[in-house]
Amino acid sequence: MIATLFYWLEPWEFSPTVVIAVLVAAILFARGARHARVSFARRLAFWLGLAGIYVALHTRLDYFFEHEFFMHRLQHLVLHHLGPFLIALSYPGAALRAGIPFRWRQRWLIPAMNTRSARVMADVLFHPAIAVTLFVGLIYFWLLSPIHFKAMLDWRLYRVMNWSMVLDGLLFWWLVLDPRPAPPARLAPGRRILLVIAAIPPQILLGAYIFFTPHELYPIYSICGRAFTWISPMRDQQVGGLLLWIPGSMMSVIGALIALRHWLRLSARARLRETRASPLTPLEA
Repeated sequence: MIATLFYWLEPWEFSPTVVIAVLVAAILFARGARHARVSFARRLAFWLGLAGIYVALHTRLDYFFEHEFFMHRLQHLVLHHLGPFLIALSYPGAALRAGIPFRWRQRWLIPAMNTRSARVMADVLFHPAIAVTLFVGLIYFWLLSPIHFKAMLDWRLYRVMNWSMVLDGLLFWWLVLDPRPAPPARLAPGRRILLVIAAIPPQILLGAYIFFTPHELYPIYSICGRAFTWISPMRDQQVGGLLLWIPGSMMSVIGALIALRHWLRLSARARLRETRASPLTPLEA
């Protein structure tokens, strides 16, 4: 049993980038969680999210991700939705900062974050219109038939594709699931709900298009050989479309519900800007 588990955890194609990135994140969070106030639920969410990303990037499952379309969609469901969603849900910023040695923070991190280029980049990437366009646009871009064909043949482009999904997922879900009021959060709770709801229709449309298309959209899997020969190309494509259509959209619905919960909690604690600016009158009290 243990030998089988280790067999599946071995990388199909070794990537030092994945190992270093995951190890750095794990070490920083483990160090910082000892000093920052991190609940058990938040710790569990972080470790599950990080483990999901590692499994989707750096295990023998990668062979199946490269040789079946529905497995590829399952991989991106983890990389773009589930893994980053769980990490953002753990709200690990304080723990990650606390995990960096104090001298390094003072000498390198704070000056780097306060540069004009860093502030401009953050303003651009966290702009709601750009954030939702990137979140949906990357899904569409990598599923364009000619682009997808090249990405599945070129290992360098394949890794760029996967990492772009991880980084964009972290950016988007961090913006949506931020539990703080605005400011210091970049978006007010109501706008976070609208942001994540705006991402639902394009995912449904693309998933439905892939599911109902009567011809093979991604012949690369037939050309390179399929991992599961008992699944027909069209059935493989239909299952992949369903994974984008239903679970992908449901993740956005769950994100909207969590953002709504944060909104209600902040309102109950009078921590919203409009609540603080407009104290209750005696009649309203």
